Amino acid sequence: MVAIAGDGGTHDIGIQALSGAAERNCDFIYICYDNEGYMNTGNQRSGSTPLGAISGTTPVLGKQQEQKDMAAIMEAHGLPYVATANAAYPLDLHDKVRKAMSMKGTRFIHVFVPCPPGWRFPFSDTISIGQLAVESGWNILYEIKDGHFRMTAGSEAIARKGRLRPVREFIARQGRFATVTEEQVNRLQAWAETRWKRCLDRAASQ
Repeated sequence: MVAIAGDGGTHDIGIQALSGAAERNCDFIYICYDNEGYMNTGNQRSGSTPLGAISGTTPVLGKQQEQKDMAAIMEAHGLPYVATANAAYPLDLHDKVRKAMSMKGTRFIHVFVPCPPGWRFPFSDTISIGQLAVESGWNILYEIKDGHFRMTAGSEAIARKGRLRPVREFIARQGRFATVTEEQVNRLQAWAETRWKRCLDRAASQ
C-alpha cells in the first residue's frame, strides 16, 4: 500500500496518524510531497515552510520559525527505510521507490518539489531550482536502510569531490524571500551547514 500526502498533511495535520502507524510499523510506503507550504489552499505556511519565506499567512515579514526535519522525526520511529529525494533527480527517486517496494514495514520517502507559483519563480527554472537546493545543502539526498545511512545522487557527489554553493544563491532566485533579512540569511546558511556536517560525519562513520 502507498500513501501520498503533502508537507502540510505530513508535518502538521496528519503527523499524529502517521506517527501512530510508524510506531506500529504498519506495512506501507508513505511519500511526502514537500513544496514547503499549503499550496492547494493559497500557500499558507506549514511546518516545512522555511525561515523568512513569505506565505499567505506570513505575508509581510515572512515565517519567523525554522522548518521541521520530518525525515529525522520519522527515523526516530526506528523505521526499516527512510529516504529523501528531489524531483530534479528522478533516477534517484525511482531507485528509492523501487527499494522501498522490496521491503516490509513502514517506509518513508520525503520528496522535495519546488513550486513555481508559491515560491515565485518562472516555471522554466523548476529543475535548476531543485538542483540548486541540493548543491547548496538546502535539500540533502540520502537513505537510511535498517539503520545504515548513505548519501546519494548529487549530495553524494558533492561529499566526495565538491563543496556546497551558498544558500544565498538558492533563496535569491525566489520571490518568496523578498523580505528576508541578512540575519535570516545567515541563520539559513548556518542551518544548512549544520545539517550537512551532520550528514557528512554520519556517512563517514558507516
